[in-house]
Amino acid sequence: MSDDMLTAMSTSSVRIGAMRVSAKSDYALRALIEIARGAGEAPVSAEQIGKRQEIPHGFLQSILADLRRAGVVMSQRGQSGGWRLARPADEISVADVIRAVDGPLVSVYGVRPEAVTYNESAQVLQPVWIAARSSLRQVFEHVTIGALATGSLPDDVVARTADDDAWRPH
Repeated sequence: MSDDMLTAMSTSSVRIGAMRVSAKSDYALRALIEIARGAGEAPVSAEQIGKRQEIPHGFLQSILADLRRAGVVMSQRGQSGGWRLARPADEISVADVIRAVDGPLVSVYGVRPEAVTYNESAQVLQPVWIAARSSLRQVFEHVTIGALATGSLPDDVVARTADDDAWRPH
């Protein structure tokens, strides 16, 4: 199957290598960047977030509700209402956001890797899934909404992008 066909088929997710980042996670992160950039000012309305980031209103409301339930954002009602971060942007990681809107960073058929069971010949797969989760954590748990909002990613994350091979699809 060609890359173009895969891209067309995965309209609800961004494909990164063999990993998919859902539209929901992508939109959630973009919304939080908008909220973080307005931190200290008035709350940011869902309408403002949606317009700035081109996020469909109904989908954004659902995402914000998930983030509120996870304690990432809080809403303020009233004429000057909107959304604020529930804690400092530097204390909210990309991993926190993905888990809030999509669940575990890695799952195998909806099951966490440590709970997957295989027969003897395929048991070797479980450590592969555990290692993949560990690698994702090394990036997602160290990049914060604060870093995204200021455009200052951690050095170890920037270093991972220095290799030309990191930018090539495989």
